[in-house]
Amino acid sequence: MRRPVGRGMLLAMTTAPEPDMRGWGRATPAELERLVVVSPHLDDAVLGCGRLLALHPGSTVVTVFTGRPTPPPDPPTPWDTQCGFGPDDDVLAAREAEDAAALAVLGCTPEWLGFVEYQYLPRERWIDGDAVADTLEATLRALDPTAVLVPFGLANPDHVATHDAAMRVRARFGDPAWFCYQDLGYHYIPGLLARAVARLFLSGVWPTPAALPSDPDPTRRDRALACYRSQLPALEADWGLAAKLAAPAVEQYWRLAPPPAGWEHLGDPAGLGPA
Repeated sequence: MRRPVGRGMLLAMTTAPEPDMRGWGRATPAELERLVVVSPHLDDAVLGCGRLLALHPGSTVVTVFTGRPTPPPDPPTPWDTQCGFGPDDDVLAAREAEDAAALAVLGCTPEWLGFVEYQYLPRERWIDGDAVADTLEATLRALDPTAVLVPFGLANPDHVATHDAAMRVRARFGDPAWFCYQDLGYHYIPGLLARAVARLFLSGVWPTPAALPSDPDPTRRDRALACYRSQLPALEADWGLAAKLAAPAVEQYWRLAPPPAGWEHLGDPAGLGPA
C-alpha cells in the first residue's frame, strides 16, 4: 500500500518533517494500565467496549446517568415499559444490579455518578455537559487513569451531555490518553458518526482510528451483556442488536489528540482540499 498523497497531505508533508507513521493508531502498554470507560447509561460501556474491557480486567466504568427521579414517573416511561418494568418496580435498583453483575463478569469496577437521565425530566431540566463536568473531573482525578474512553455522544441527549462533559474535562485534565468509542446503535444512524468526527476535527481535536487490543473471543462480552436482562429485548426491538453484535467486526476506537506539528492548517475548513 502506497502512502496517500493528495493536495492537502502534500502541503503538510512539505511544511513539516515527515512523521513516523509506524506508531499511528497504536496504544502503548503504559496507556493501557488503568483504563476508565465513561458510560452514559448502565449498559453503554459494555455495548461499546465490552471486548476491550474483557481483555483488561481491573478497569473502571464510570456511569453518568444513574440517578433516581423524584417522584418516580407514574406510569413508567415508554422505555421502561418496553423494558418490562411496572409502576411499583424500583427501576434503578434493578438496573444497578444488572450493571454490577455485568462488570463483575469482566472483572471491572463500577462508579455511578447519580445524574438523572432525560427520560425522567421535563425538557427544561435536562442535564447538560456543564452540569456533569465538575463531578466527572473529580471522579477521574481520584481514579488517576492512564487512558479515558468516552462516547462520541450521538443522538441521545444523555450521550451528548456525557461527551460534552468529557471534552470539558479533557481540556482541563490533559494527562491521560483520550479515546472515543462508538455509541452502539446510534452510530448506525446515517451521517451521525461522520458528523461527530468532523466536528472534533474542525475543533482541533483530531480523532484518529486507534487499534486498542480487545478480546478476540466475544464470549465474556456476551456473558456480561446477558446480565442486562431488562434492556436487551428493547435494544433488540429497536436496533436488531443480536445480528450486529454477532457480525465479525472489531470494536472501533478513535484517539483524541492534536494534529502532528505543521499539519494544523488541514483543520481549516477554507483550506480543505482532496485527501
